[in-house]
Amino acid sequence: MGKLTVLALRAVLVALLAGSVFVQAVMVPLLATDLEDLDPDVAHLRTPVLVITVLGVVTAQVVLVCVWRLVTMVRRGTVFSHAAFRYVHIVTGAVVAAALLVFALGTVLAPGEAVAPGVVLLIGGVGVAILGVALIVLVLRMLLAQAVARDVEAAQLQAELSEVI
Repeated sequence: MGKLTVLALRAVLVALLAGSVFVQAVMVPLLATDLEDLDPDVAHLRTPVLVITVLGVVTAQVVLVCVWRLVTMVRRGTVFSHAAFRYVHIVTGAVVAAALLVFALGTVLAPGEAVAPGVVLLIGGVGVAILGVALIVLVLRMLLAQAVARDVEAAQLQAELSEVI
């Protein structure tokens, strides 16, 4: 990966991380204030919606930090090692957690007349899409495992060849 690509990716990661901190620091309190003014029939939704929102942002932040670490490993040429799996596993877990949070949001909003059934269905579709992202990360993990195995095999063959020569 070239220096310019790494720099561009890191700039995007910093912007996304700053945006997520802004959401936590500014937007969530504004959402809390807006939810206070709701009809008393849906006031019970305030706390679960806020908790799910904050936890959802945290899952995104975890993914961003892990991608930063993986980009650092790519830049150093150490990404094809067993150390990379730790970050890939954390990303997978965070994406699955995000999908579960979306499903929880749909479950919280489903009862009653606070939200139209079509919106709950759309939220469920978003949850399935996020689970699809987790499956893509899992496939990429398998590709990383193959690359690490080939790298280890190549190192062994090179060591054997060095002994012969």
